[in-house]
Amino acid sequence: MQHIDKQSLENAYRLFDSGDIKNIEVGTVKGLQQIHLYLFDGLYEFAGQIREQNISKGNFRFANSLYLKDILPKIESMSEDSFEKIIEKYVEMNIAHPFMEGNGRSMRIWLDMILKKRLQKVVNWQFVSKDAYLQAMERSPINDLELRVLLGANLSDDIHNREIIFKGIEQSYYYEGYKK
Repeated sequence: MQHIDKQSLENAYRLFDSGDIKNIEVGTVKGLQQIHLYLFDGLYEFAGQIREQNISKGNFRFANSLYLKDILPKIESMSEDSFEKIIEKYVEMNIAHPFMEGNGRSMRIWLDMILKKRLQKVVNWQFVSKDAYLQAMERSPINDLELRVLLGANLSDDIHNREIIFKGIEQSYYYEGYKK
């Protein structure tokens, strides 16, 4: 697993350094699939592909795979006209969890792309506690206020700062258990 995480992290850096991030659709399912493929191409045979099996984490079952083809277009069409609406969309995509593995890492980049495009902001993830974030995400299907407060307190308008972007990517991998 460490090898996959290390290679995927290098792919994430390259996504930004190469400028390929500019070719990713913002806020769409296709864009999320493009990010996932970029991060995990050659590492997972299902890179960029919507899952066809059911998955769970702990006691939480993500959306049934049979319904993903119906659910994902509805999530894609959700409003992005405010921070609150963007977080709602992010939470719904997390509940869908469209990939077998690598959802969190892909979706955090996807979220930042939406925030950057719509609000000229990004989350400064290096200041978002792993435990607080994971707990807020766990509770977000019931109420996303905790997540909105946590991420809202760590928004930055320094959207072109390479250090904020890269520290955020590293933090995202840390949330998933990877250590350099």
